Amino acid sequence: MGTLAAMMQWFPTGWAHYLVGGVFIGLGVAWLFLATGRVGGMSSVFSSTWSFVSQRSAFQQPRYLNSRAWRLVYALGLILGAAVWWLFFSPRQPMHTGLPVWQLLLGGLLVGYGARRGNGCTSGHGICGMGSFQLPSVGAVLVFMATAFATAQLVAAWLPAGVAR
Repeated sequence: MGTLAAMMQWFPTGWAHYLVGGVFIGLGVAWLFLATGRVGGMSSVFSSTWSFVSQRSAFQQPRYLNSRAWRLVYALGLILGAAVWWLFFSPRQPMHTGLPVWQLLLGGLLVGYGARRGNGCTSGHGICGMGSFQLPSVGAVLVFMATAFATAQLVAAWLPAGVAR
């Protein structure tokens, strides 16, 4: 019981919404894959959306051009799902990390770079790739997780206490 109480401190806003959200994400990507054979990773949504505004060859690949319409609908569904949760199930209190903006931007750039280098993001490999038993996705998720754990430990050890929070 002490261990459970200790684990609950990791979820200061509760855990149920994470569970419900995870189940819905899993059901959504499973339905997408079973119904269409398409993988619902978000880095592909990002790249296909850039194909509307950037003429760079990286964003003008047929796989992005031919799928950008449904990927926009997919992304819109995610945004609307979050809005529904916010309106009907959230405590309606603004949520924030307390992290400085520069850390959020740096983290976003590193994640984007990693997703580009890893040929997919955590959602693509972790939810869709592992869900369809793809061995490269297992390796990618292990690298993502090890990097995240190491980065968190290094940031906590090296940054002054006020900056890391």
